[in-house]
Amino acid sequence: MKDFETLEEAFPQCVHGITPLGARVLLQLKSVKKASKGGIILVEETRETERAQSMIGKVLALGPIAFKNRDTLSEWGEGIWCQVGDYVRVPRWSGDRFTVPNPNDAEDQVSLQILNDFELWAKVDPEQVLTMRQFV
Repeated sequence: MKDFETLEEAFPQCVHGITPLGARVLLQLKSVKKASKGGIILVEETRETERAQSMIGKVLALGPIAFKNRDTLSEWGEGIWCQVGDYVRVPRWSGDRFTVPNPNDAEDQVSLQILNDFELWAKVDPEQVLTMRQFV
């Protein structure tokens, strides 16, 4: 079962004007639908719960020392874990979450998250993002 048909629907382009500092990573969290597949309009409380529980993000920007040794500024031995444009799985209760306007829908918001580079859990195959579900 798919929430969205395309990655562009799940992660609409947004203007954020944010540059992460230090070893932080800026992510765009997977959007939530306004209505169920059957056409039932989801109340904002339900959408907010879905948004808060989202654990898939698209990497928008990396801080200048992300994935680098803090003392020497050389890359970590295992290299950079992800690049801008990658999809990652992140912890539910970490980082700072906030929203910016969705340019495609004036009544909707795009959820962003800033977290430390070492808090990313896994890279995710973009083909699988649309079918991944959050279990509560």
